[in-house]
Amino acid sequence: MDDKGLNKLLEAVQRGDVSIAQALAQMRPDLGQEMSFANLDHNRALRTGVPEVVFCQGKTTQQVVDIIGRMLQNEGRALATRVSPEMAATVCQTFPAARYHDLARIITVGSRPVRDASPEMPYVVVATGGTSDIPVAEEAALTLEFLGDVVRRVYDVGVAGIHRLLSKRDVLREAGVIVAVAGMEGALASVIGGLVDCPVVAVPTSVGYGASFGGLAALLAMLNSCAPGVAVVNIDNGFGAAVHAHKIVQHIYAERSG
Repeated sequence: MDDKGLNKLLEAVQRGDVSIAQALAQMRPDLGQEMSFANLDHNRALRTGVPEVVFCQGKTTQQVVDIIGRMLQNEGRALATRVSPEMAATVCQTFPAARYHDLARIITVGSRPVRDASPEMPYVVVATGGTSDIPVAEEAALTLEFLGDVVRRVYDVGVAGIHRLLSKRDVLREAGVIVAVAGMEGALASVIGGLVDCPVVAVPTSVGYGASFGGLAALLAMLNSCAPGVAVVNIDNGFGAAVHAHKIVQHIYAERSG
């Protein structure tokens, strides 16, 4: 149950439409649900603002199916990351409403939260240095959209052709947060950080030749950025960047809407 659902339930109790006992019965499953191989945290959205997400790498297909089933039963929607095509085929067959985004290796089930259109709601830009970085960027973008955020994609604007990035300055400057995804030398985050006044979340990718050391070169470059206001997540961690950006956007919106 998210904040909106909890508010509706408490309002129903206040009106007398739902008894306290009935409300407790509805809320109790959110405290957690222990399975033989997992302990689901249905209360996470209330605590952190972001629901529990299924990280599928290392799990069996049956475990993922069982976990998603329990999440749909209790929360009505689910997000799964790092899903292989073979696993996705079984999950989508089990849950016809599920959608597999093969480029990002993400499964989404259920509709995104409905947000009132408002000029106070900032959007998030997800930018990439190159086309090869798009899979990680899409993991970030789809996660943000699942959480209800507005996303604008600005892809293949790396520093090898800086005019491509500069042509998007208006979009960048109006963003609430920018997620900069880049491999190779990872310079994109520093350049963007020097152009805008909003927070920049940098995502190093494992794209690059041998001396990139699987993204370590980009990670170190982003950590050593001379542009202030750049925060860095782990290599290829589009999901982590999305959650960080989402929380920033929510705080901006809360301040603007008063």
